[in-house]
Amino acid sequence: MSRPRDVVILGSTGSIGVQALDVVTRNPGRFRVVGLAAGGGRTDLLEQQVRAFGVSRVAMGADAAAELAGMGCDVVLNAMAGAAGLLPTLAALDAGNVVALANKESLIIGGPLVKKRAAPGQIRPVDSEHSALAQCLMGGRHEEVARLILTASGGPFRDWDAGRLATATPEQALAHPTWSMGPLVTINSATLVNKGLEVIEAHLLFDIPFERIGVVVHPQSVVHSMVEFVDGSTLAQASPPDMRLPIAWALGYPDRFADAAPGCDWTRAAAWEFAPLDDEAFPAVSLARRAGAAGGTAPAVFNAADEVAVAAFLAGRLAFTGIVDTIAVVLQRHLSSDNRGNADTVERVLTADEWARKAAAEVIEGGAL
Repeated sequence: MSRPRDVVILGSTGSIGVQALDVVTRNPGRFRVVGLAAGGGRTDLLEQQVRAFGVSRVAMGADAAAELAGMGCDVVLNAMAGAAGLLPTLAALDAGNVVALANKESLIIGGPLVKKRAAPGQIRPVDSEHSALAQCLMGGRHEEVARLILTASGGPFRDWDAGRLATATPEQALAHPTWSMGPLVTINSATLVNKGLEVIEAHLLFDIPFERIGVVVHPQSVVHSMVEFVDGSTLAQASPPDMRLPIAWALGYPDRFADAAPGCDWTRAAAWEFAPLDDEAFPAVSLARRAGAAGGTAPAVFNAADEVAVAAFLAGRLAFTGIVDTIAVVLQRHLSSDNRGNADTVERVLTADEWARKAAAEVIEGGAL
């Protein structure tokens, strides 16, 4: 066995971070945790992790996480939430570290800036959908790909119409039927904003045009995504919903670890459902496509407006449907303005992020929806 891989985990007290540490524990001798970063909300758990893994370098807060990500190691798992993950992703890339990316926002808002700094193979997706796509894409050449098909559980409201969605409460929206995640990602899954962000992420990761990236609702969350090739063949990656599998794949690539997560039980009868997305009830994916196609800082604006709107919804200051409505208003203002910029510097991205947050707050506080 080769030497253990040195791993830094950003967002170690969150759902992905905790499961990543479980992967490390289940694979003794393969990894050595050399750094941990957390936001500061669960210091007791962070202290336990530090002691359990003998970690000497610890960071709290985004700036400290960026410094930690830039230290010499083999892999940085970025599991931070939201736009705060951008600077740590850039720091890790600049240091030559492989980035196991669970913080999709840093790629989405950074766009060309992140891609320019990343060497081929330096970013490994941790999202189950993009991990699935990466694995399926091994089955053919890039020019043979017809479509990428992202699966969506549909969240807790997949059978609700637009009128009923306006009455959804935070408690209902946080009750995801399949996955256990942090509040931002869970609400984004309920609105399908998360799937919209994943469409942008897939475009950036795999260089496939938006018109060749589809979304299908799959409530069982067993097929994590699919790739359709030009000959009509479709390859799918299937496994019971367990994030330890894509985490282990990203940390250990090109090796696969035995029993990273339970596999499908083929001795029992099972049915997998697939249905088209209801764009009328869930317009977030179409809105994300618009932002992604516009490029520049539009994806950063989309993401920032969402984060502000989600916080307002959780605080009881905004209706559930107001989340996507707020994003739509702010994005339209951005696209109609003379200040549309390129996402070619950190400063421009962060300026767009700040503008969108202020604009979203004004829309919500002004009751314009």
